[in-house]
Amino acid sequence: MKDEKFVRLAVDAIIENKNGILFIERKYEPPGWALPGGFVDYGETVEKAVCREVKEETGLQVTDFTQFHVYSDPERDPRNIHVASVVFVAQAKGEPVGSDDAKTARFFPRDSLPELAFDHAAIISDYITRYPFSAHTKDFE
Repeated sequence: MKDEKFVRLAVDAIIENKNGILFIERKYEPPGWALPGGFVDYGETVEKAVCREVKEETGLQVTDFTQFHVYSDPERDPRNIHVASVVFVAQAKGEPVGSDDAKTARFFPRDSLPELAFDHAAIISDYITRYPFSAHTKDFE
């Protein structure tokens, strides 16, 4: 059998509230801060995957979400694998706590974002361009 290459499917969530945009500090390579997310399991929809990944990494319960964009540049993941990610803008309840493959989870104000892993800085730039004033958020508890 020849060595076949394939694209891995992932999801990421942009969650913003009055405290800023939620990021997780990664436990594993590559290091750094990232949007909560991860790989879609076999037999799982991307919608279920984003809810599961946010819960696993941050403890937050996703209450509402909408698909934002798909990012599929073959060079977006430095681990030498081709990963396409379906990115969602989501609302969530609770206080974030790093768990699973996240050391920590916290909100950062738009004007004080950390250095981001993968292509997440480009994703956030696209998001801020589309939503310059956080008008999409439903409430600021």
